[in-house]
Amino acid sequence: MKIIICDKTENEYIEQMRAAGLTVDARDDITPEQLMVELPNYDGMVVRSRTKVRQPLIDACPNLKVIVRGGAGLDTIDHEYAKSKGIAVMNTPLANSASVAELTIGYMLMLARSLYQAVASIKTEKWDKKSFIGDEIGGKTLGLIGIGNIGRETAKRAIVMGMTVIAYDPYVKEADGITLVTLDELLAQSDYISLHLPKTAESTGMIGAEQFAKMKNGVRIVNCARGGIVDENALYDALTSGKVAGAALDVFAEEPPTDWKLMKLDNVIASPHIGASTKEAQARVGAEVAEKLIAFAKKS
Repeated sequence: MKIIICDKTENEYIEQMRAAGLTVDARDDITPEQLMVELPNYDGMVVRSRTKVRQPLIDACPNLKVIVRGGAGLDTIDHEYAKSKGIAVMNTPLANSASVAELTIGYMLMLARSLYQAVASIKTEKWDKKSFIGDEIGGKTLGLIGIGNIGRETAKRAIVMGMTVIAYDPYVKEADGITLVTLDELLAQSDYISLHLPKTAESTGMIGAEQFAKMKNGVRIVNCARGGIVDENALYDALTSGKVAGAALDVFAEEPPTDWKLMKLDNVIASPHIGASTKEAQARVGAEVAEKLIAFAKKS
């Protein structure tokens, strides 16, 4: 089986695949134009966030048998269309969970204590203690929209820190230590709201002006899931009006953004989609990709 790896994958796991008898070409610099020409020569492909697998690419590759995405989501792949063509589509849903959960908690602490602003201030040689009176997150209510692998990892950490955790997820019936509520109940009760759900036709734009109006005054928002779930224009309005006290964003509707107005607000902290960017997560992703491809090849 001939595999092309289109995004960065640790060499140790590439060698594992080769040792198992797969022919593997690492092409993590391949352009979309080159991929359209070269992919028909391969049986399988490995992608991460950089490479998009859309219908025209799938149609150009009649020999393609398997697509593996290193990561939790499948929104970079037209996966239903690929499956309709007989192509197996897999991801690595567990590998990134701890890293994204830790970033979420870190962001909550930064928002609570105005850490970004405090660091920026002291780097200008100011000693301005009075401007940075923060809040404890212990005793506050965290509302999780989505309670899959990453949501549960976030909840575990938040509970240890003394938070009350509630969650909305129409696909989950129970979750240990977490009270399941309706979306409206979550919006009304939460001091912090964190998103942990895939981007789908159903979830796109699900947090907009109507939902912000139902939130507590001074709520804080964290999105380390997918851009486009939160309406960015509505979030901007909520942040500038004071309805939302602060937001932490690792993902955006367009990546990189073409409109930077959100990031220029003083009550917004942001990062360039680095939720899974830890050494540990990268290693787990590589290991899981190798394991799934080797198992698939053995069955083929």
